[in-house]
Amino acid sequence: MNFYIPTNIYVEDNCVLAHKNDFACFGKRALIVTGAHSAKANGSLADVIEALKANQIEYQIFSEVEENPSVETVAKAAKMGKDFQADFVIGIGGGSPMDAAKAIALLIANPKENEEVLYQKKDLACLPVIAVPTTCGTGSEATAVSVLTNHQLGVKKSIPYKIFPALALVDGKYLEGASRSLIVNTAVDALAHLIESYLNSKTNEFNKMFSEYGLSLWGKNKEALLSDRAFSKEEYGRLMLASTIAGLAIAHTGTGIPHGMSYDLTYHLGVPHGKACGYFQAAYLEVCAKHLPDRVNRLLELLQIPDLQTFEAMIDSLIGKYKLSQGNLERFAQAMCKNEGKLAATPFKNSGEEILEIYQKSVGA
Repeated sequence: MNFYIPTNIYVEDNCVLAHKNDFACFGKRALIVTGAHSAKANGSLADVIEALKANQIEYQIFSEVEENPSVETVAKAAKMGKDFQADFVIGIGGGSPMDAAKAIALLIANPKENEEVLYQKKDLACLPVIAVPTTCGTGSEATAVSVLTNHQLGVKKSIPYKIFPALALVDGKYLEGASRSLIVNTAVDALAHLIESYLNSKTNEFNKMFSEYGLSLWGKNKEALLSDRAFSKEEYGRLMLASTIAGLAIAHTGTGIPHGMSYDLTYHLGVPHGKACGYFQAAYLEVCAKHLPDRVNRLLELLQIPDLQTFEAMIDSLIGKYKLSQGNLERFAQAMCKNEGKLAATPFKNSGEEILEIYQKSVGA
């Protein structure tokens, strides 16, 4: 077994300001990386700026990170950070700003390299990264993964570098300004992480503890996610905690086939990441149940869901259905059958027939 999480993670109310003195450990100049609007709206950016000012840390803000951040955006932000001579990078937002912050920190620390190095395997240093999540899905604050969109290659994929944040500050209050659809979509992403880590060839006793606890937390959230009522403060906190716990789980296993399948839907068709992952979960569990029935039954028990049919109905209620054209379905399925990394993550030998079956049951016409 192996367990390695070098990130100092705090999960609590008013987390950023409670630990503002920790910012001083990383230098005197910070590059803040975020999207255009949400960090301002939910108060997270203001909290981070207050923490920086309390420590006389100069800062610049790059607020152009798009959903599914591109290599080009990362390069643009890195140039700002190099010119500013940033000592560390702060990613505020969902997975997109946090993933981008990791890649940006790599490029700033290596000024002689350009963005092409992001998909090369070199032994490179990286600036420290602070992660402040404001959505409840990616768990990027607890993982070393940075997923970028590479338009030159026409793919969305992880860079080969392992970049754990040095510090993660997790506060459920930042969900209060998010739309219900964003909360639901990102919560489904967290569920996908938990499922794909639990049913994974790299699963071990350590990460399984995170998966099982995360699944039980997520099960307690499902009533709130399925209803139309407002979330309580406790539910916001539990949603955010479940996401971080799911990040701790996939930090050791990575994700599996459903995530691999989701990337084509997101890159080519613009489907939001959480939804794209969610569409494949029920059919994936059905295939896994043929090979690992006890583990799938335990997973459903932790979620407090009686059977696979109820699970499928829950996913449909949360994110609806999505249908691919037959041409796209076959094209994406063929590409998935060549994705050796994701196929190797499955804890049983899978066939091309089962891959096609998952696609047909999930997004077939």
